Amino acid sequence: MDHHPISEDPKTPLLPLHDQIQRSQSFHSSLKSIITLKNFFILLGPLLCTIICLCVKLDGPVASRNMLAVLVWVFAWWLTEAVPMPITSMSPLFLFPFFGISSADDVAQSYWDDVIALLLGSFILALAVEHYNIHRRLALNITLVFCGDPLNPPLLLLGICGTAAFISMWMHNVATAVMMMPVATGILRRFPTGPDQSVVVSNFCKAVILGVLYSITIGGMSTLTGTGVNLILVGMWKSYFPQAAPITFSTWFCFAFPSALLMFLAFWGLLCCLYCSRGSGQALSVYLDKAHLKKELELLGPMAFAEKMVLALFSMLIVLWMTRSITEDIPGWGVLFNGRAGDGTVSVMIATFLFIIPSKKQKGEKLMDWEKCKKLPWNIILLLGAGLAIADGVRSSGLANLLSETLDFLEAVPYVAIAPAVCLISSSITELITSNNATATLIIPLLIQIAKSMHVHPLLLMIPGGIGAQFAFLLPTATPSNTVGFATGHIEIQDMIKIGLPLKIVGIAVLSLLMPTLGVYVFRTSEPVQ
Repeated sequence: MDHHPISEDPKTPLLPLHDQIQRSQSFHSSLKSIITLKNFFILLGPLLCTIICLCVKLDGPVASRNMLAVLVWVFAWWLTEAVPMPITSMSPLFLFPFFGISSADDVAQSYWDDVIALLLGSFILALAVEHYNIHRRLALNITLVFCGDPLNPPLLLLGICGTAAFISMWMHNVATAVMMMPVATGILRRFPTGPDQSVVVSNFCKAVILGVLYSITIGGMSTLTGTGVNLILVGMWKSYFPQAAPITFSTWFCFAFPSALLMFLAFWGLLCCLYCSRGSGQALSVYLDKAHLKKELELLGPMAFAEKMVLALFSMLIVLWMTRSITEDIPGWGVLFNGRAGDGTVSVMIATFLFIIPSKKQKGEKLMDWEKCKKLPWNIILLLGAGLAIADGVRSSGLANLLSETLDFLEAVPYVAIAPAVCLISSSITELITSNNATATLIIPLLIQIAKSMHVHPLLLMIPGGIGAQFAFLLPTATPSNTVGFATGHIEIQDMIKIGLPLKIVGIAVLSLLMPTLGVYVFRTSEPVQ
């Protein structure tokens, strides 16, 4: 048997050279994949948490320091999106028990509050509306009414914007944007594009997209179900002040709807002044008239039994929401159940009917099935749960009292100065850093403590801060709704700033004016908080 002699030359490598190069390259690529900005942000949360636990000493109990550390961890992950937001939203479920803030059962209860039941039920109903194309039928009918004969562009714009705002009152903003943008672009498809497009047509196209985009945000303000921010605010109010009168659907509507209406009319006026020149109706009527809209409506066919039932259930839910608690003299149907039933109770009940009532399309088929519910936005539901859990943790750990003492210097600041500042700060955070839901979760606990320091009713700051977080009108990346509108290609960033900046100023002015006037009457902010 032949043996190959092993080279005794010391310069000869033990391993072939190309193997060493491959191993070196593999090591460097592995190192590069580990040392990334994303991984740094993942480590940033626990690192900041550890620093606070080791270095920060508070006058209160240990749980308050731990709560501050956990807050910084969760907010670091939310702001950097190092970990997907829904997963970060679940982190209080393990962080709170491990850091001795609250038990596993207590923190888990925050994730299934009546406010979350309200959101879940309304989302299921919104999916049914989307499935049966009811939003499109409604949009075409209203547009047909407002079209005018001959074509009146400001009136048509009012119809399109009004429809978007109305649908957004009952459905989540993002869902409304996804459903309404195809309706808007379908109307605009009749106009010429490219170099053949006149300035009049181009401006009207911009006005329609901007109108739908911002009307959705304005409409979402006016009801609790319009956007997650409103629900986060109401949930935190209930968590921090369990003995105080809860904010019901009808209470919120009585304040937010007039505010939204003032904003909507100002916005419509701005659109008409900036984008609808005199005599534009004549130029636009060549491409768009009532006959076109009627043809589109006819293509949808007559309303089927399923559509009528979904519409009836939706109407029934709105009536139940509005009449659960009316006034002290007229208590509403909630008194029949000794106050045990909430807005979420009827929301889930009506959603359940969708799975019981037959659609009459196929044998055995119901109006909804679970397959259609796979599009439920669990990310928003989990974020809302996290917000409520954090509110509970801040209060129960004693951190709320410490924050209140720290902010005593704000006692001398007049409310007239701080309310617009709160609006501006919360809208800027949404605009530049994070989502409006995350902004509300970050800022509302702090505003409660500022209100205590100033000796004003907490809602006088919570509501401007919460609604202000929705005034993200300047950038396409500020909210998913803005992104949907920008993606149509009809508008540019300068168009958004041109209309968004005055709209933001109007919104801040409306809130600053109505909160100490109408707000005092609706929310009884002149009375002490229990």
